Amino acid sequence: MGKVAVILKLMPESADVPIEELEKRVKETVSGIDEIRAEPIGFGLSALKVAAVIEDEEGATDALESKLAAVDGISTAQIVDVNRMI
Repeated sequence: MGKVAVILKLMPESADVPIEELEKRVKETVSGIDEIRAEPIGFGLSALKVAAVIEDEEGATDALESKLAAVDGISTAQIVDVNRMI
């Protein structure tokens, strides 16, 4: 099989959680992260947009989403986009 590029949106538990600390935790928890960007939401709250390339296997995107949602300080993880790489 090939690979897929996955973009996820991670919401912190609160605006009090340092976004730089979340970025560090995400990188430590999941290998293969290509890019992480902070995206302002409002009222001092920022989300993290995470881009990763993973194997195109059944359940791989769900496993990645679950792994990221389990990171301390993350409230929710949501897949925003999935693209098959050529």
